[in-house]
Amino acid sequence: MSRRITLATFAHEHGALAATAELRRHGFRLIDVYSPHAVHGMDEALGLKPSRLTWVCFVCGAIGAIGMLWFQHWANAVSWPINVGGKPWNSVPAEAPVAFEMLVLLAAFGSVLAFFVVSRMFPGKRPDATAYGATDDKYVIAIDESPGAGDGGTLQRLLEAHCVAEVREQVVEEEEGFT
Repeated sequence: MSRRITLATFAHEHGALAATAELRRHGFRLIDVYSPHAVHGMDEALGLKPSRLTWVCFVCGAIGAIGMLWFQHWANAVSWPINVGGKPWNSVPAEAPVAFEMLVLLAAFGSVLAFFVVSRMFPGKRPDATAYGATDDKYVIAIDESPGAGDGGTLQRLLEAHCVAEVREQVVEEEEGFT
């Protein structure tokens, strides 16, 4: 199955931001906006919800810190208690640096893994749309052209009102099982 995508290329971020908000206001289905850097206000223009990635990071970090504190307590005070220089067996200040390092490690790995899973980035996946120059110096809006997604004449008029540099259509083949 294939679908049509319109790629609107802008030279400046202000035009892309204003066009994104205007297109969404007129009921067009926007797939994504590609830009060389983060554009302030683009998430509001796209109507995106706040990310839950911070919660994933917090939970993974807490699991790492608590798990490492428990493991060190078990190893030093339960499994093999050794009195070295009068140090107590369950010394939390001595265990804190390793627990902190495990907090950082699991928070980082958990965040990256969650990001890849949510964004469906896996080896061998073909990109939805090819927007040349979007990672260099251009801003590209990918607009869905499926039936009922909006009027083509209105789309062209709205894009021209925001100084679009180039508009081109692309047909994308969808993979079986992935939408």
